[in-house]
Amino acid sequence: MIPRSMRTGGMDLPGVESRDVPLIGYRPLAPDDVRLSSQSGQVTESAGLDSSEGETSPMKTTWYCPLDLSTVLEEEEDGVIYNVVVKQQHGAPTSATSSSRSQCVKAGTEEKLVQHLLHSFAMGDSSFITIFLSTYRSFTSTKRVLDILIDRLQHPPGESTRSQTRQPFNRAVCMVFSMWLSEYPEDFRSLGEPGLLLRLAPLLPSDPSGTEIRGRLLRLAEELSEQALLPDSSSDRTTASPPADPTKFDPTNILGFPAGLIAEQLTKIETELFVRLVPYHCLGSLWSQRDKKGHEGVCWSVRATVRQFNRLANAVMASCLWPTQLRSQQRACLLEKWISVAEECRARKNFSSLYAIVSALQSNPVHRLRRTWLETDREAVRRYEELSNIFSEKDNYSQSRELLKEEGTSKFANLDGKMTKRRQIGSSAQGTVPYLGIFLTDLTMLDTAVKDRLENGYINFDKRRREFEVLAQIRLLQSSCKNCVFLTDEAFLQWYQSVPSLNEEESLNSSRTSLLADSDGLFDFPSPVCHFLSKFTKHMKSPSVSCLDVDSSPPTNDPIPSALTPSTPIKSHRRSVSCGNNPTNNNKGSGPDMRIVRIRMDLQDGNMYRSILVTSNDKTPTVISSALEKHSQDPKQASRYELIQLLPEGKELVIPATGNVFYAMTSSSVDFLLRRQGGNTPFRSQPISTETSATFPRIKAKGRRQLFPK
Repeated sequence: MIPRSMRTGGMDLPGVESRDVPLIGYRPLAPDDVRLSSQSGQVTESAGLDSSEGETSPMKTTWYCPLDLSTVLEEEEDGVIYNVVVKQQHGAPTSATSSSRSQCVKAGTEEKLVQHLLHSFAMGDSSFITIFLSTYRSFTSTKRVLDILIDRLQHPPGESTRSQTRQPFNRAVCMVFSMWLSEYPEDFRSLGEPGLLLRLAPLLPSDPSGTEIRGRLLRLAEELSEQALLPDSSSDRTTASPPADPTKFDPTNILGFPAGLIAEQLTKIETELFVRLVPYHCLGSLWSQRDKKGHEGVCWSVRATVRQFNRLANAVMASCLWPTQLRSQQRACLLEKWISVAEECRARKNFSSLYAIVSALQSNPVHRLRRTWLETDREAVRRYEELSNIFSEKDNYSQSRELLKEEGTSKFANLDGKMTKRRQIGSSAQGTVPYLGIFLTDLTMLDTAVKDRLENGYINFDKRRREFEVLAQIRLLQSSCKNCVFLTDEAFLQWYQSVPSLNEEESLNSSRTSLLADSDGLFDFPSPVCHFLSKFTKHMKSPSVSCLDVDSSPPTNDPIPSALTPSTPIKSHRRSVSCGNNPTNNNKGSGPDMRIVRIRMDLQDGNMYRSILVTSNDKTPTVISSALEKHSQDPKQASRYELIQLLPEGKELVIPATGNVFYAMTSSSVDFLLRRQGGNTPFRSQPISTETSATFPRIKAKGRRQLFPK
């Protein structure tokens, strides 16, 4: 870079007080009569700073100072690490240089993070309260937070209530508890006993805001006292409905309901569940613990969404597989019906029901009905394939994310065609119901890849900020659904509740019986659909599309309904939804998911890659040992190396030393680096030829899909 004295001709520039301030220069294009001498290399006008009062040269380089200069520092103070942003603003020559300073917490001890709630706003960290209340359950409990706050309120700053330090403190106290009570009242109801609330109420400020908060706390304490004395008065959140009677189930009744009505009722159910969803239940640290002993009641709002997803997928499969005596032409009518319903769900921005229907149609028991798909209308199949592409794994499910970004808060779906225009006329604005698995995946991956604590033991609050970015997207979509109004159709709900549950064995048997009854060849290979969350399959224990835990009776032999009797010959324009002549696969078991990655060692003589098969069971030491063995190194030295994923744009992701590589890695790259801890280059490495292909297929577990992560 040119020294500043050379750029300014040794002169101080007006409005720039410090010689350490960076300068930016530009030179205007020369007019036609001003040329550069290409042969001599001389400039016709001076490029230096012209101090004369003559006309300004068009070739003069102008240097100026940016208006805003920011410096980011780290400061540690009494158990807290701050990210400090200092901004300098340079004004006119006569005005002095001004600077502003803001702090935000990067990490800290549990006690200091809680106490920072009362000081964050004054320090310029305005988002800290919202982020803390959304994520604190990942590293502490409500009781512990209240204990620390009560201890702080017992020793407030200032000598009197009217002191200059006490008044801002009181306002911060009211702000924290008002936000907490408004957005997360269930935290206080979960305490079980009113002791903490009774200790807290007298310590609140005596101003009108504090009095109002005190009243709310006392009412909650009264509710907790009643629950302690009358435990039977509190009803359970989920009331188990009696199992459906298989003898009364008629799958063909679904044909009597318009596709728009079905989609409207499904959107009503999904919207009500999504509005009641508690966003922090999606945090990876909570969702991954839901099946452990003592955590049976956690994440109840996410469980309700999972149950509805699986219930709808089961209804689709049961209606397509239940009447084993139906012919393929008749069964194709059911497929076309559900494709129309999926299209209507897409128009209503109900991505959760849309994906449940599509995944059920792509499940192995339905997908292998070869003759049925041959009889399905070609146009319906084309629309079905378009809907399936929405949930493609390509570029980390970019199409699903882009649709949520574009239509998340819009009034209507962004679709082409007359159907959307017709629906918009005289209809009210619609909310967006996302497929929750997208957010569960992001939060689970984030929880796995980023450490909870720093090396000094401080809680990593930067991780909580990143988690809050995902939770904020959920809350934004929830706000779009709060004012939606739906009408209830009792006839459809009665049919929907009458659908019996099929477990995996029953659905496969029904599919096989349907194939034999229709004189159809066995078309038994896995569906070509990408498994959206298949990497979490092995750990899934709650209800899922492929693991429905409600028993059902065997199907009945009712006569073929007249509504499905074909009155016309087979259509000539029907075709199969299958992907060409795929080979059959008789592997009916389901094992761990796998992915092939490329790993090279940090050598000085080039990029030497080896392909490694990583399964969903492999931890970091296992993968490193396998990579060392492939590179002709001693696998016993695995503890001396670290595994790094090479991301686009030159970024790196360090895989945790004891983490699960399959879950911690991102889908944006398959290239990894094996580096000796401390940066030393390994020695005695034998040259290995470089792999030519940077793209490897992802190997899927056989069997039916499981769509929500553990």
